[in-house]
Amino acid sequence: MSVVGLDVGNDTLVAAAARQRGIDVLLNAESKRESPAAVAFSHSARLLGAHASGAASSHAPFSSPKRLLLLASRPVPRDLPRLPFPVDAAGGARVHVDHLGRRIALSPTHILAMLLAYLRQLAEDDLGAPVADCVISVPCYLTQAQRRAYADAAAVAGLRPLRLMHDLAATALGYGLYRSDLGVAGGPTFVAFVDVGHSDTQAGVVSFDPSGMKVLSHGFDADLGGRDFDEVLFEHFAEEFRDRYKIDVVGNVKASMRLRAACEKAKKVLSANAEAVVNIECLMEEKDVRGMIRREDFEKLCAELLERVVEPCKRAMADSGIGLDKLQSVELVGSGSRVPAIARVLAGFFRREPSRTINVSECVARGCALQCAMLSPTFRVREYEVQDVIPASIGFCTNEGPISALTSNALFRRGQPLPSVKIITLHRNSGFTLDAFYVDENELPPGTSTQIGSFEIGPFQAHSEKSKVKVKIRLNLHGLISVESAVLIDEDQRDANSADSMELDSNDNMDHKSRNERPMHRQDLQIVECIYGVMSKQELLEAQEQEQQLAYQDKLVERTKERKNALESYVYDTRNKLSERYRGFATDSEREEISVNLQQTEDWLYEEGDDETEAVYTSKLEELKKLVDPIEYRCKDEEARAEATRELLKRIVDHRMAAKSLSAPERDAIDNECTKVELWLRESSQLQESLPKDVDPVVWSHEIKKKEEELDMSCSKIVTSKARGHDNDDGC
Repeated sequence: MSVVGLDVGNDTLVAAAARQRGIDVLLNAESKRESPAAVAFSHSARLLGAHASGAASSHAPFSSPKRLLLLASRPVPRDLPRLPFPVDAAGGARVHVDHLGRRIALSPTHILAMLLAYLRQLAEDDLGAPVADCVISVPCYLTQAQRRAYADAAAVAGLRPLRLMHDLAATALGYGLYRSDLGVAGGPTFVAFVDVGHSDTQAGVVSFDPSGMKVLSHGFDADLGGRDFDEVLFEHFAEEFRDRYKIDVVGNVKASMRLRAACEKAKKVLSANAEAVVNIECLMEEKDVRGMIRREDFEKLCAELLERVVEPCKRAMADSGIGLDKLQSVELVGSGSRVPAIARVLAGFFRREPSRTINVSECVARGCALQCAMLSPTFRVREYEVQDVIPASIGFCTNEGPISALTSNALFRRGQPLPSVKIITLHRNSGFTLDAFYVDENELPPGTSTQIGSFEIGPFQAHSEKSKVKVKIRLNLHGLISVESAVLIDEDQRDANSADSMELDSNDNMDHKSRNERPMHRQDLQIVECIYGVMSKQELLEAQEQEQQLAYQDKLVERTKERKNALESYVYDTRNKLSERYRGFATDSEREEISVNLQQTEDWLYEEGDDETEAVYTSKLEELKKLVDPIEYRCKDEEARAEATRELLKRIVDHRMAAKSLSAPERDAIDNECTKVELWLRESSQLQESLPKDVDPVVWSHEIKKKEEELDMSCSKIVTSKARGHDNDDGC
């Protein structure tokens, strides 16, 4: 079983696999290491990855899966104009497509599932084996609903995630596992990682020692990434072109797509040059446009964005509890990190130049693949601890108020190790509800609801007014919260401690002494979970069924395309052979008939046959083959007949040589059989030589091979009868 790491970015997709010799980034069908994070639909086909991106001119692809996921749970008005497709922001950020004559509504979870399924298929094609176990990267700022969306998307895609791993934790793992110089000088080594992605910026501080790595802190800006720098250029040139060419690019979806693509290229040019030119032919209204910008002007336009880049770093350093002087290195990664001004601003904050020792686009996928190998029983990896932390504090409350832990309302505090388990003890004698919430809205992206969900415990009726319910709550390796168990404990009222209405345990250990001294009755209670903003089980089943139907249709479209290509290739190939290799094997009338049919088929392919079914293409191919096959058989059999003749003559010589060791009667019998076959072959060959090549041969190669088999059998019988006769003589 293969193990892979999957990085679904907002702009690109990367898959990596663990092999015995190390980690490899997998190539897509175009032999590229990155694929566009895009899904597009035509009237009859679904396009994924590079195919979807290539169809952008005619079918605007659905892209930006991370942004769609964020739009589903919080309003980001400035995101909507940037997307080249309509989004139902009020309906869970769903998009609508017309496919095979029906209207389909796709949720962000389903679009994410399509991209994960694309990566799974890419991995299976590259590895030549089924793929299920994986580790999927996620931003640290995802809410519970968004993390569950990733888990649901993986299930729809047929994947089994062993972990949803934070981007920077994956990057740090790939950085630290192979290095032997970390934490060997009398203490841990501290490294800061800054990931400026396409749509977000994340920062973290990680502690390394020879036994493993520990993430100390996270910081983020969910709305700041490389695309925001692109947008600055887009707005600049859109305004310039409005004034100079009197065109409104912003109001034209196709023109906006082309200008944004040109601005992204210009940004990359400015990373290495002092100025960049934007030149687009026929942008709109049949007008060619041209603009130029200098790097210093670009940086002035981005001044506010550059200030924001530092904020996640400040938060990460403050939460880590270490000073800047303790950092050994600052590693800069992410597709948006190539802007020189970003590195300069970070150097000013960290008081050192950021390093670029890691592949900025592949580091997350590589780290995920490493973690998958560690978690999978398939691979043996050296012991190396990977410890992440809780990115946002989570609390619980009942109708009586928050469940306090020490001095905080947070049951799972930001910065504590992940995964984590807590056990709370509540005095209850009937069913109740636990509500989960984020304690501090400042630890979440702006506009995100702090409400997570509810867990209904019960119903039940206790035998004692002093009954207790012990609830086990887990924040697992994926960062997903769940109430794992709830147990009703009825104690003897004479001994029950009624002074406290609530107890809090930080681990699974219970007071065994009190348990032994007091008679108790234990009962497992029902738990009904409701996480806000996630798919129901029925919706998940429907999404899986829909994905299976789309996947089947994808395969059908692919098979149809293959049959169409096969028919087209057969037309061209046969036309060439008819004038060259097959020329002497076809009569004039046969050549004429075939040529006419080839031309008719070619014309049909480019007209009414451009979009037909697999069966129609197959039928057309079979019709042509009925005309061409007799000629092809004559041509191929000429070579096969000559080879079979040589083999038969050689076999005759072999039998005569072997017969020299036999007695005269057996030798004469074998020679007689060989002579009969020799005569048949001579007569057949003479007759065949008298015929033209454009008629069927009088003897086919398979008939000559059959004669060889008959000769072998006849000679074998003669030798066998001789041996049997000797055995009878010995018996007498």
